[in-house]
Amino acid sequence: MGIRQVVVASSHGDTARQAQALFAPRGIRVIAVTISHAWEDKGWCMDEATRTELRDLGITVLTGIHALGDGVPSAFSRQHGGRSPDEIVRDTLYRFCQGMKVAVECALMAADAGVLDTGAEAIAIAGSGDGADTAIVCKPACAQNFLSFEVLEILAKPRRP
Repeated sequence: MGIRQVVVASSHGDTARQAQALFAPRGIRVIAVTISHAWEDKGWCMDEATRTELRDLGITVLTGIHALGDGVPSAFSRQHGGRSPDEIVRDTLYRFCQGMKVAVECALMAADAGVLDTGAEAIAIAGSGDGADTAIVCKPACAQNFLSFEVLEILAKPRRP
């Protein structure tokens, strides 16, 4: 495939470490996208020691606003009802599985942060809870260019969403 970049969802570092062990020896750069700090009260956020450890392993670690929900439009939806376009996209991707939504979202977030090359294909890996059960090959794009984002292949996904 010639892919040189992998973006992986990682809340506590385990999936990022596994990805680094698998991909780094092949010269493939690993980018770990963590859950937004808005979820810190749930205990889902990566601690600073883990971030440092991952960076020391050569992994790029990124935390940002979720590209597909949980931003300003979601605040209005919760308060006033209805659905914003990003929430519609999010809910559509959930029809495949949670990991599909998170894989696409992590690729968008990494592209927005400038750490994922939008001119080259990437693998995005995520899951439906602990670990990873979904992987796609994508042509990444920044969130503002979402309509150019392409899922080129579904490498893995759970049978049931």
